[in-house]
Amino acid sequence: MSGERETCDELTSASCIIRAVLNVRETEIPGVLIVEPSLLTDARGWFMEFFNASTFAAHGLPVEFAQDNQSLSKRDVVRGLHYQLERPQGKLVRCIRGSILDVAVDIRRSSPTFGRSVAVELSAENRLMLWIPPRFAHGFRTLSKEAEVLYKCTTLWHAASDRILLWNDPDLAIDWGIEAPTLSEKDAAGRPLRNAEIFES
Repeated sequence: MSGERETCDELTSASCIIRAVLNVRETEIPGVLIVEPSLLTDARGWFMEFFNASTFAAHGLPVEFAQDNQSLSKRDVVRGLHYQLERPQGKLVRCIRGSILDVAVDIRRSSPTFGRSVAVELSAENRLMLWIPPRFAHGFRTLSKEAEVLYKCTTLWHAASDRILLWNDPDLAIDWGIEAPTLSEKDAAGRPLRNAEIFES
């Protein structure tokens, strides 16, 4: 305990408080949010807080999640674009090893940003997280040799309503930075937006 006290005493009061700070900022699509933890460092290493119920609630983010997923992907893998028609999932995505280009697509037909996407680089180095609301499609491309991705979902996976948008649909015009990624058979058979089952609102 005394070691902890001495370490904190070496820092300013503001620096000690910073571990409870999560910076939440908007993207170009309302509701799609970037969550950036603040880092507290000392001679031992670093500490960060990546979830705080009060902060999340203040920004309209969920404070309860139903499922956690983790994946490992090799360079130039594209996963997605995935969504569920029933029990749509909100996802909080972070990359804990390597780096990815994380993509959210608005597939709510009545939305003013329908068909638009947000792409954010998430990495173990920048520690950013991306909040993808329910009724959005989600996917990512691995930028590093390997990447481990951890994401929290607001609902359980529902196989019967699982749907996939075509990753390179020209109507979406997502700049993945790659023409021939590694894809699963399911993802390669994704539907273009104009032929997909999507949300009316």
